[in-house]
Amino acid sequence: MEFAGKYGRPLILGLAAAVFWTGAALAQGGSLSERIQTCEVCHGEDGNSRMENIPSIAGQPAFFIVNQLILMRERVRPVEAMEPFVKDLKDEDAVVLANHFAKLTPRPSDEKIDPSLVKRGEALSVARRCGSCHLPTLAGQEQIPRIGKQRVDYLVKSLKEFRDGTRLGADTNMSVPVVGLSDADLAALAQYAASL
Repeated sequence: MEFAGKYGRPLILGLAAAVFWTGAALAQGGSLSERIQTCEVCHGEDGNSRMENIPSIAGQPAFFIVNQLILMRERVRPVEAMEPFVKDLKDEDAVVLANHFAKLTPRPSDEKIDPSLVKRGEALSVARRCGSCHLPTLAGQEQIPRIGKQRVDYLVKSLKEFRDGTRLGADTNMSVPVVGLSDADLAALAQYAASL
């Protein structure tokens, strides 16, 4: 059973299938630990990125990670830096990777947090109803990413792409909440999310 069909449309996972595939992939041996180590080079040994504009993936919802890996593999969401890592990625390995990183604890990055921007970002988050999809703690759920404790620079870059319509393969639901926001507004939102 494929999570992504011929056209890259993800299908909702069944818990029993995920458990089965996790066990099958683990039984294959060392390739999984090598893949995890490869992910950790950029996304951090504990899934918390210390590299500019590279997202932290610790504590992301497992379904979100699986969905993104498959969208990248199918080139629905082309991310050039990820192409070598996802081009031959099997669905069952995507599940194992997702489950591994979803269990890790998200930690704040070492970026400077400005309390005045955090306060402004919190007000914007309430006004734009960020917690409706990302949850009040911005921890994410299902296919909605965790943006709490995410890197500020990555959030600013992503929010600009959503606002400007330049993020290929992205969920178009994000275009509405950020439309009309200034770069300063986006920076405040990013600071707030990163501070949680």
